[in-house]
Amino acid sequence: MENWFIKNKKADFHRIMQECGVSEVIARCLVNKGFTEAKEIHSFLNPQFDSLYDPYLMKDVDKAVDILTEKIETGKKIRIIGDYDVDGIVATYILYRTLKRLGAAVDYEIPDRIEDGYGMNSRMISDASNDKVDTLLTCDNGIVAMEQVQMAKELGMTVIVTDHHSLYETEDNKFILPPADAVVNPKQPDCAYPYEGLCGAVVTYKLMEALLDRYDLADKESYLEELLSYAAIATVCDVMDLVDENRIIVKHGLKLLGKTKNKGLLALMDACGIDRKQLNSFHLGFVIGPCLNASGRLDTAKKGLELLLAETKDEAVCLAQEVRELNNLRKDMTQENVNKATDLIENSPLKEDKVLVVYLQDCHESIAGIIAGRIRERYHRPTLVLTDANDGIKGSGRSIEAYNMIEELSRCRNLMLKLGGHPMAAGLSLIPENIEPLRKALNENTSLTYEMFVPKVTIDAQLPLGYVTEGLINELKQLEPFGKGNEKPLFAERNLKIKSAFVIGKNACGIRLRVINQYQREMDALYFGDLDAFFAHFAGKYGEEEVEKLKTGRGTKIELTATYYPRINEYNGFRNVQLMIQNYR
Repeated sequence: MENWFIKNKKADFHRIMQECGVSEVIARCLVNKGFTEAKEIHSFLNPQFDSLYDPYLMKDVDKAVDILTEKIETGKKIRIIGDYDVDGIVATYILYRTLKRLGAAVDYEIPDRIEDGYGMNSRMISDASNDKVDTLLTCDNGIVAMEQVQMAKELGMTVIVTDHHSLYETEDNKFILPPADAVVNPKQPDCAYPYEGLCGAVVTYKLMEALLDRYDLADKESYLEELLSYAAIATVCDVMDLVDENRIIVKHGLKLLGKTKNKGLLALMDACGIDRKQLNSFHLGFVIGPCLNASGRLDTAKKGLELLLAETKDEAVCLAQEVRELNNLRKDMTQENVNKATDLIENSPLKEDKVLVVYLQDCHESIAGIIAGRIRERYHRPTLVLTDANDGIKGSGRSIEAYNMIEELSRCRNLMLKLGGHPMAAGLSLIPENIEPLRKALNENTSLTYEMFVPKVTIDAQLPLGYVTEGLINELKQLEPFGKGNEKPLFAERNLKIKSAFVIGKNACGIRLRVINQYQREMDALYFGDLDAFFAHFAGKYGEEEVEKLKTGRGTKIELTATYYPRINEYNGFRNVQLMIQNYR
């Protein structure tokens, strides 16, 4: 079950169409996104590279640049400490590549997801001291590493922290910073930077942009554009809101990535079958990103970084194949465990729980969060997936809007060894004996109701097929890139008759329909999803006999009401407009 809503926001659409030169459909989409004035609409539709903010507005950037300039000039050893996800890999790459180019004595360390966990630890600090490292430079971590930074300072090291995560906040609402020589993080309350929703890689990009002001590079402008293209990957993959400065970065970054000369990225796009002319945010978030992430999940994140740093085509092709194969393995492992989790829920009392706590004993701990997200999508309930780890039980959770996961878990903190996260996701560890008590506590004390589990589908406009043209689809591209904070518009059409149907795709994962509306306009419509549920839904409405006709491509009485997004399909020189069905009734 789903609740469908049409937004129906009011505005002077005629004025917007005239002042901004857009169609009524685009005007409605813009109003639904909160834009009504011509100036802000123009800025949204035409994000300008020169509208990026001055990096020196960020607190401590000047301090960090002074320190790095002095360390480079005196040949002091600098060690970058990154993170094992895409944002951390890209942030490390931006720092390492730039510092190396400026002649710094620099190397890097990325923690192992399983052995080290998130962020720098005391072993890394000791290793750096033993290696005679003078300066530690963190990226995408460090803002809450109080003890580790203090340890480094006591060992005589200089420490620069660059991060984008929230600051440590005490119970009396005071913020505490690590005792570093410079802390670059736009979330600091006294930071003058106009936009704080940046990923870790963009924070490092800003720092390197400021540092390059001190150096006379002939190709400085083109080099900064190149760095920006990598920051665009991290922005999408770290699920930052694609608004404000992030929209500029990703909009321009995608154009630059289509022309990239990075051997590793070129090899990865080739390995994944990406047409660089059609590159969009989906490819970053669901193809390139997962491959880089897989290296950190199942092997070492250094492999993803080595891919970006590859200097020869042969090396790049080899590494690209490795990370792609790791991602394929990750996908297989994920699906296997999603199936196990679903069977466990369906065949146990868990099915009645409002907060799902699923223990998958043999699941690789690095994919617990992905599985929790899949189960959350299926049942639209807050989900925790727990699994055996080297030091007890570890787990990851994914939530729904109605449930503040970190707040609810914090009420059960006595049952856990470690806990961290935010309202929509969390990570935790506990002893085996506390799995069932945690499940009971979360479910007995929740204010969730079953009505909250009904997904809401928000539609931008009811749009008959006659309005869906190549011209409209090309105009909709002005709203890209799509992602968090700038979702793809959703349209709907009622009572579509089905002229024919064919099951398609690997493992019969989709169906292609030829649909006709009440005005006799025909169009192809594709749906990729749970086909068993699709057929069961219409069997309940029209009977098994009509569904059997549908499956075998015969005429049927079945009518479809669907939400969709249109696209142009090109195959063997033939172009046609298709509807990509998102929801159906």
